[in-house]
Amino acid sequence: MDPARCRRRRDRWDGETVTTAPSAQRATGPESEPLAPLRHNRDFVLLWVGAAATALGARVSGIAYPLLVIWTTGSASSAGMVGFAALLPNLLVQMHAGALVDRFDRRRMMILCDLGSLLATGAVAAAVVAGHVWIWLLMAATFVQGSLAIFYRLAERAGVRHLVPAAQLPKALSANEARTQAAGLFGQPGGSVLYAVGRSAPFLLATAAHAVSLCSLLMIRGKFQDERRRPPGNLTEELREGLAWTWGQRFLRCGMLLISGSNLLFQVLSLALILIIRNHGSSAALVGVITAVSGLGGMFGALTGSWWIRRAGLRTLLIGGSVGWALLMPLVGLTGNPLLLGAIFLGAALIGSVTNVAGGIYQVAVTPDRLQGRVGAAMGLIATGASSLGTFAGGFALQHFGTTTTVFGVASLMGLIALASFLLPAAPLPRQPGPAEESATAGAADPAPHDD
Repeated sequence: MDPARCRRRRDRWDGETVTTAPSAQRATGPESEPLAPLRHNRDFVLLWVGAAATALGARVSGIAYPLLVIWTTGSASSAGMVGFAALLPNLLVQMHAGALVDRFDRRRMMILCDLGSLLATGAVAAAVVAGHVWIWLLMAATFVQGSLAIFYRLAERAGVRHLVPAAQLPKALSANEARTQAAGLFGQPGGSVLYAVGRSAPFLLATAAHAVSLCSLLMIRGKFQDERRRPPGNLTEELREGLAWTWGQRFLRCGMLLISGSNLLFQVLSLALILIIRNHGSSAALVGVITAVSGLGGMFGALTGSWWIRRAGLRTLLIGGSVGWALLMPLVGLTGNPLLLGAIFLGAALIGSVTNVAGGIYQVAVTPDRLQGRVGAAMGLIATGASSLGTFAGGFALQHFGTTTTVFGVASLMGLIALASFLLPAAPLPRQPGPAEESATAGAADPAPHDD
């Protein structure tokens, strides 16, 4: 057979049939030419820088919202309402965003997201400069930011596989996770410090960051998706298709349900941290220092993610992560020492970034390109859809029961999640297919979802 023609190879992972692209096989073969480092890939670097700016702006403004509310009003319930608005898009917008990401030009969609986020943070900055702290405005701005962030994230994750060779996809996704952790490392403490300098400063910086991302996207030349070979179908049917495909992958389904529970609990824990610091008479800047320390853990986890993946399967990583979180959470209720709190959140962030890298590689590798947006959205819906309820309920729980009781309650629930993680099915990490897979196999049916 002509080597230029694509062959289909079917490997079996947990009863799921996945098609591996010949381009990915050649890229890892002994006779393949060495690939240029990702830092020499112009389009990938531009995308990475733009997404880094967007993530930085989101982290800076994200920590500033609860600081602004708590230090201005002293109300944990109001802070919980603003946090609820920020995370509500995970529940309401996720699936429709995924379908639209698969329908329309992903790069243009990301540009529109930056424009909208720029306007939202700019409006908050203007109001704060004028001396107004309106809860309704903060809730509206965080909802808009959260919604557009979902569109942006799904479009970027679906598009990155078109800008890098298939063999470099794991490195690219690890670099993206490191970027996200770096944004948390510098963004959250930076937001706290900026807030101490001036209440509007974090929102002004976030506005500038979205402008940088916008410029980077405008300079990218490559396409973010394959040419569409059929007209878009009914939106409701497409949403069902994405959910059905994701739900049919047993490991994705079970793993994301576990992550959903842990994400909900961490929203409560993050709000509890701010109250613990405030109740001990410390400044908002200390919150930034602790989040910076946790960011170091996230960075280390992202940079060593491939090392962990080579030595442990996805199932082992999720079980170990759940158990680790269950051991760390109750310690938050036992101390107000900033050093100990920093160490606790450092460990939690390290675990989270390793599991994020592994899960991201698995999802991108096994999902057909035309379903990337919808499957990513379905996973996001399952994993983070309940997070908004965590901040909403957590704010009221902290207001009425106090930090210690609430933290111990959260830790008990995490212990149950850790026990449930031992029921996860096995899922060896697959090879990564490239975008050429779908164009080479045009007209071939996607692997049918099925539940073992």
